[in-house]
Amino acid sequence: MTKLLSCRYNMDTNRVEARFEDGTTLTIDCIAIEEEYGGTPVQRAELDWMLYNKPLEYAQMVLRGEMEHYLSLGCDHGRLED
Repeated sequence: MTKLLSCRYNMDTNRVEARFEDGTTLTIDCIAIEEEYGGTPVQRAELDWMLYNKPLEYAQMVLRGEMEHYLSLGCDHGRLED
């Protein structure tokens, strides 16, 4: 696989669109990712936060198979402050 250059979240399709150095594009179905890894409200909030704020990192974790490990660390970017 070639280098991942850019990603953007398309709110209309609920997909992350990734563009690679060789010109190929890939779309990641965020509903499928959420169904696979978003078992708790906190995990779903983290996935949503990543989509809006770090779509490139989101795509890299999906492609590397690291999403489950990342969410198991208890990240809380998506949590609302009291």
